[in-house]
Amino acid sequence: MKIKATYPLLFICAFLFSIQKTNAQYSSKKIMPIHKAYTDSIKQIDYKKVFPIWGQAAYSEGFDIPYPVGLMANYFWVKQGLIIDNLQLGFQNDNQDFPLTEIDFVGFGDNYSTAQTLMVRPDLWVFPFLNVYGIFGVGNSITEVNLDKIGNKPLGLKSVVEQGVKTAGFGATAAGGVGPVWIAVDGNLSWTKPELLDKSVKVSTLGFRFGHNFVHSSKPYRNVGLWVGAMRVELSSETSGQLKLNEALPPETWEKADEIVANYRDWYDNEATPPQKIIADKTIGPIIDAIDEADGEGIVKYGIDKEVKQAWNGLIGAQYQHNKNWMLRSEVGFIGDRKSVLVSLNYRFN
Repeated sequence: MKIKATYPLLFICAFLFSIQKTNAQYSSKKIMPIHKAYTDSIKQIDYKKVFPIWGQAAYSEGFDIPYPVGLMANYFWVKQGLIIDNLQLGFQNDNQDFPLTEIDFVGFGDNYSTAQTLMVRPDLWVFPFLNVYGIFGVGNSITEVNLDKIGNKPLGLKSVVEQGVKTAGFGATAAGGVGPVWIAVDGNLSWTKPELLDKSVKVSTLGFRFGHNFVHSSKPYRNVGLWVGAMRVELSSETSGQLKLNEALPPETWEKADEIVANYRDWYDNEATPPQKIIADKTIGPIIDAIDEADGEGIVKYGIDKEVKQAWNGLIGAQYQHNKNWMLRSEVGFIGDRKSVLVSLNYRFN
């Protein structure tokens, strides 16, 4: 089996979290008769650069390996479901200051995050089959959280928060070939800092891709690659922060203020136990009172545990390599709860 190389696209999971992604230029060995002269010329290359290590051996075998250094610019959009648990709330205004307190009688509905990010990703082929890279990005995210129930009563409280995010991380991709099919495995770690969170969120991804490159009949350095694959995304679970009430609640929530207040008071008067009332009086109760008074200046403190609703999703992608310097590619996540679109432009240096 001949080893064929690849390099990553970069996936940014994002939202109040962000997301990273992987893609590749794949090395190849031309075996079609029409490409024989090109392959023979590759075998004659006297390669004296440090990277990739074993680059001379790869060229001597007729493999057309990528240039060693690259810089990729990416635009990435993603929407995914979130599972939220272990809610903690606190509240602060001019008259009161309640610390974070765990609250277990509020039920969540469907929660989502949507993010878009611009990233740069420098990379280096260490070996012809191993690429390492860095991730640096800025963007914004919108997170929608729905508190549907309090006890057995409907609540209907929605929070929508938009904020800027910054991301930095690193990763590596390894690949091999089986006949005409290449196989790539990519993993990376990144830390995303949403502006309204106290700490960065760690995001880890693991991706698998299977594809084939269709080489131009008369220009063997030009090709189109197609692939399918799957990716797993995992977020660090604990998140905490604080923001003003008018930053957390969208206009539609304020428009439903009377209904939300009535639902809460119905639960408080008819269902809540004495211990639950003690907790409610220093957590969600002051928030409901502020909504009733149309006062958006109070500060909501929050802590949650979160994870993506579905860790794995399917991928399909394509790349056009104009020459060994320039590549244009895109990848779509379309199977599963997470939907994503990536467009990237890559330039490689010899």
